[in-house]
Amino acid sequence: MRHTETHLVGRTGWLRAAVLGANDGIISTASLILGVVSASGARQAALVAGVAGLVAGAMAMAAGEYVSVSSQADTEAAALATERVELAAGYDAEVMELARIYQARGVSTELAGEVARQLMAHDALGTHAREELGISEILRANPIQAALASALTFSVGAAGPLILTVLLPKAALMPGLGAGSLALLAALGAIGARAGGAPMARPALRVCFWGAMAMAATTGIGHLFGAVG
Repeated sequence: MRHTETHLVGRTGWLRAAVLGANDGIISTASLILGVVSASGARQAALVAGVAGLVAGAMAMAAGEYVSVSSQADTEAAALATERVELAAGYDAEVMELARIYQARGVSTELAGEVARQLMAHDALGTHAREELGISEILRANPIQAALASALTFSVGAAGPLILTVLLPKAALMPGLGAGSLALLAALGAIGARAGGAPMARPALRVCFWGAMAMAATTGIGHLFGAVG
């Protein structure tokens, strides 16, 4: 029989980077624009700050994600290299180690030994990577993929508040930008949850809460500096 189940855990790596990038793009750009508008009331200055924030944020997200995931990939590679040496130096000991892992999960001693021998005969390093180190192909770190996803989705997320800033009338700019950005965040949370096969309500509320906190903080700071100025 063919295995027809579909699991979405393989999306975890790029989905995490994509949601993080878009979320950061919306929150940081909207907060930056609201801070500038509340301080000066100048739409043009807010747009310049927003565009600069988009470019700088996208580059920072890409660089940060690439460095972070590269560090993870380096750690995985070092662990695999160590495991490869251990397999070459003591294959039988590694078979016993793998058998003990299966025994700890409830498999009988005899069956655990047989499973360990058969799996290692098929792919010794891959088996130990999965069972001992917790490294599998679908979860392996991919720095370039994560960096590109973060930069692209940050830019897409940041474009939303910028478009709202251009289209909204000046009298409704601050409340409209705040409400519109929260709506974008709610949609992002729901889409991210849906893509990962999770319930949508809680992620949407979660990103809205933190987005509202950030925008309220920068708006307050803008009012404070505007009053001082």
